[in-house]
Amino acid sequence: MPVYEYKCLECGKHFDALRKMDDMDLKILCPDCGSDETKRQLSVFGVGSSQKSSGNSHKTSPPPSCGG
Repeated sequence: MPVYEYKCLECGKHFDALRKMDDMDLKILCPDCGSDETKRQLSVFGVGSSQKSSGNSHKTSPPPSCGG
């Protein structure tokens, strides 16, 4: 199940919820004030690497050879 981001239109709190895709736009209660006046937000994600790099120099490893 995906995690969706929501904003409460009453108190302004942002929160996440783990929901089925079919349920993503159904009413959900704000965990802070209990209002059902909430709206799903556009979520963004980033893809990164576990390798640290400095400046603009990015070191990459060559792809493994096909031992064919």
